[in-house]
Amino acid sequence: MTVYVRIRDGKFWIEEDWTEDGIARDLVRAGVPKEDIVLAFHEPGMRRYTDFAVVS
Repeated sequence: MTVYVRIRDGKFWIEEDWTEDGIARDLVRAGVPKEDIVLAFHEPGMRRYTDFAVVS
């Protein structure tokens, strides 16, 4: 399994996530607000359809 997460401008940018449940779910369970998690593996225009941060 491969996970690549970086912290940029105070947000967790998930660049790659091949885990079964998704690292974003683990971060939320650990108390990280969804607005501080960017699913960077999605194109910026697609991020608005998720429950997570929408940044470019």
